[in-house]
Amino acid sequence: MAAVNVSIIYYSATGNLHTMAQAAAEGAEKAGATVRLRKVRELAPPEAVNSNPAWAKHIEDTADVEVATLDDLEWADAVLFGTPTRFGNVSSQLKAFIDTAGPLWQRGGLADKVVSAFTATGTAHGGQESTILALSNTFYHWGGIIVPPGYTDPIQFKTGNPYGTSYVSGAGNSNGGPSEVVLEGARYQARRVTETAAALKAGRTAA
Repeated sequence: MAAVNVSIIYYSATGNLHTMAQAAAEGAEKAGATVRLRKVRELAPPEAVNSNPAWAKHIEDTADVEVATLDDLEWADAVLFGTPTRFGNVSSQLKAFIDTAGPLWQRGGLADKVVSAFTATGTAHGGQESTILALSNTFYHWGGIIVPPGYTDPIQFKTGNPYGTSYVSGAGNSNGGPSEVVLEGARYQARRVTETAAALKAGRTAA
């Protein structure tokens, strides 16, 4: 299989997306990829962060995770983006990072990359699909090759979202974090992305 570089770029406030991103990194590495796990910069003011002890603690706990740069996009053959839902849309923190990619896009540095997304919401119908679809609008502009998990593995019939791995953090689930089923879904999604990117890279080389 062709060597593949995979960047997993995410925003997480209280840790759920961080846990899912770590599982995605495991899946990509198991599929043979070289992986960069990167968080985007926190933009919320201190008073907002400190109003939620779990938010403040997560920032402290993940201080060693590198902050994403445009080099992480340019380097990658495939990128998985993770974001919690914010009113059915992408978090402002991840969107702000994406908005800095204009110069890279203009010189063709984002075209033909394999891309995929995962998310979490507070409720079962809190905007999981709309958030992933909103990210897809960006991918269309980049000329990205969108690879969703679909219903292509038995785990998908347990997690239930063909758009991208999703977690419902409310309804009594917030304390325990993403279940093993959700994490296995994230691993599978990253593995599928990696294998697709490797096949495309090998095909281009052969051509």
